[in-house]
Amino acid sequence: MLTVNARSTSGTGAPFVATTIERRDLGPHDVLIDIAYAGICHSDIHTARGEWGDTHFPLVPGHEIAGVVSAVGSEVTRFAVGDRAGVGCMVDSCRECGPCLAGEEQYCLTGNIGTYDAIGRDGRPTDGGYSEKIVVDEAYTLRIPEGLDLDVAAPLLCAGITLYSPLRHWGAGPGKDVAIVGLGGLGHMGVRIAKAMGAEVTVLSQSLKKQEDGLRLGADHYHATGDPDTFQALAGRFDLIVSTISASVDMGAYLGLLKLDGALVNVGLPEEPLSVPAFPLLEGRRSLAGSMIGGIRETQEMLDFCAEHGLGAEIEVISADQIDEAYDRVVASDVRYRFVIDIATMAG
Repeated sequence: MLTVNARSTSGTGAPFVATTIERRDLGPHDVLIDIAYAGICHSDIHTARGEWGDTHFPLVPGHEIAGVVSAVGSEVTRFAVGDRAGVGCMVDSCRECGPCLAGEEQYCLTGNIGTYDAIGRDGRPTDGGYSEKIVVDEAYTLRIPEGLDLDVAAPLLCAGITLYSPLRHWGAGPGKDVAIVGLGGLGHMGVRIAKAMGAEVTVLSQSLKKQEDGLRLGADHYHATGDPDTFQALAGRFDLIVSTISASVDMGAYLGLLKLDGALVNVGLPEEPLSVPAFPLLEGRRSLAGSMIGGIRETQEMLDFCAEHGLGAEIEVISADQIDEAYDRVVASDVRYRFVIDIATMAG
């Protein structure tokens, strides 16, 4: 076993403290990654604060991981020492069901194994990227292209793929009008990716306070949903709407913004059930759908796409001692647009 420095929380609402964790010895197909940066996803906060049900404590979160391979197992073929590598939201799955065989491991019928707050094949709880090193099977490890700096690449392993997957699946591209609801950690990547795909991009945000950022990031239009005239003015406008927000919204109003055969895709996770009126769904043969991260193959495709187009996340780098403060700031929407932990500070 390998002992490494990490930051963990001992219970709901407890602060993060310096600790050590054990990583398994390398198996024949494993790679050891020296983590350089770990992004802070809102999912980390929901989990650490017990907002999504039972959490395995002590908890070491982090599923936006970027670093460098420092050792490989005897049968590893895809990675070598010195390669730049990343780990996203899952570290394993059953590998046998239909979704897994189709390269959609995130939808594994028995449940994928999360990078943290899950139980691995060895029966031990998984620990995430708020740590110095991680051991992962090469089949669930991503190659980070040279065109991406590791700090701006880390958030792509969740925020990037969470937006890339529905944009690709629902055909965002030339001739398509795409709206991104919310300009946060997820939404800002959605704007960049949709624009790089060639779509006409609109940001729908509660207010205009981030309008300058949205246009700088590539949006063609920016509208405030708090303006009562917005929904009437944009009725029937969009082929695809991707909602990144975790608050309950008027689903009927957003469905009314879709063209014939348009789709509203939810990637946010509101705590309350969504209430969907039937008429605006049926009218226009519209679709309401959900999307969750992406498979390993598609995540690699996303990283290559982002490197080709120079798309990294907009980040604020913090030290390991600032995790609690960062959590509070994320909840207060006081980050533009992703906190990333410098793992070199982990031993402090």
